[in-house]
Amino acid sequence: MSIEVSGLTKIYGSQKALDDISFSVKKGDILGFLGPNGAGKSTTMKILSCFIPQSSGEAKVCGMDVRTDSLKIRNEVGYLPENNPLYKDMYIKEYLAYIARLYNISKPMKRVGEMIELTGLGQEQRKLISQLSKGYKQRVGLAQAMIHNPQVLIMDEPTSGLDPNQLAEIRNLIREIGKEKVVVFSTHIMQEV
Repeated sequence: MSIEVSGLTKIYGSQKALDDISFSVKKGDILGFLGPNGAGKSTTMKILSCFIPQSSGEAKVCGMDVRTDSLKIRNEVGYLPENNPLYKDMYIKEYLAYIARLYNISKPMKRVGEMIELTGLGQEQRKLISQLSKGYKQRVGLAQAMIHNPQVLIMDEPTSGLDPNQLAEIRNLIREIGKEKVVVFSTHIMQEV
C-alpha cells in the first residue's frame, strides 16, 4: 500500500492551486503537508481521496489510478475533512453504527466497539455528538474515517482548534495509526509536522 504522485496539477479557472507536485508515501509513513491557507494542501487531499479530479499529472493510491479506480480507492481510503461533517443529533454509537452499515461491515457493533476503544471515546460513547467538545468530535471523525479499516488515512487539519491536552492525545493516536497505515495530514503549524 502506498501513494504515488507525479506531476500533479490542479487549476481552478485561472488559479493554479497545485503546480506539478510529486511525492510518494508508503506503509508506516506519516506525511504532513505544511503551508499557509491556499497552499494546495486540501486540494491535494481531495484529489487523493477521489473527491475532485486533477487537471493533469498522475496520482495512485494502493496501486490504483484516482481517475479510473475512484470507487475502489474509496474503499481503501479513510478521509477526515477539515470541517468534520458529523450528524450532531445522533449518539456516537448510533452514528458509528450507521457509518459501519454504509460500508457493509458484517458485524457493525463489534467494529463500533473497536473504534470507540481505539479512539478513546469510551466515557463519551452514550452522548449526543452535539454535546461533545471539539477534541471528542475529532475523535468521532477519526473513528468514522477508520471504521472500514482503510489502508490509507487522509486527514485535513485534524488538530485545528484543539486544546493542548487534546492535541497531545490526537498526535499520539495518529502516531499509533501510522505504524500500520499510510497517513497523510495537513496543518499550517510547524510543530505538527
